[in-house]
Amino acid sequence: MSFWGKVWRVGLSSLVLLAVLLLIGNWWVVESTEKKVFSSYSEVPVNKVGLVLGTSSRLWNGSPNPFFDNRMKTAADLYKIGKISHIIVSGDNRTIFYNEPIEMKRALMKLGVPNSAITLDYAGLRTLDSVIRSKEIFGQDHITIITQPFHSYRALFISDYFNIDAVALVVRERQQEPTVKVYVREYFARAKAILDLYILKTEPRHLGEKEPIAI
Repeated sequence: MSFWGKVWRVGLSSLVLLAVLLLIGNWWVVESTEKKVFSSYSEVPVNKVGLVLGTSSRLWNGSPNPFFDNRMKTAADLYKIGKISHIIVSGDNRTIFYNEPIEMKRALMKLGVPNSAITLDYAGLRTLDSVIRSKEIFGQDHITIITQPFHSYRALFISDYFNIDAVALVVRERQQEPTVKVYVREYFARAKAILDLYILKTEPRHLGEKEPIAI
């Protein structure tokens, strides 16, 4: 076999192995957490604190982000029916022009959630950071995660690793069906989560002083 033939064979074998590992990793993340994902307000357990994972309020073209609106409405509804009594809004505030926690707080207050029931986490730069900080900074080891279905499995997988008793409440809305690009990105993000947790032992980019939430 020629040199380039060997290179092609090794490259193909590596791609096949990578694909198998991605499949196994995604199966693990979903299979181990799917029983903790709820789509019914009546069935989701009561937790004192809900964790809303950050996303931009606007899409790249400036139009409203339906994922953002979905998360805010779901969190507000959970608060109003007594399934949670406090909300952590965790996201990125990389510049003075981009501040996810502030945008989430404003949206929640417009939906009737009082300021006193909202805690802002400005260092939720990634899902990993948001989940860990909910425990290490805000003192919560029982939480309800609020996000989209495709994202919920990874958030719960990270929670399980850090011994956080978490459930997720997701509300499916047809007009918010993710694009193929979103699914592909999440597919690789789940594999990256396994790598971060079990191999790299990745820590949050920022921790700081503890700010326990007294409820």
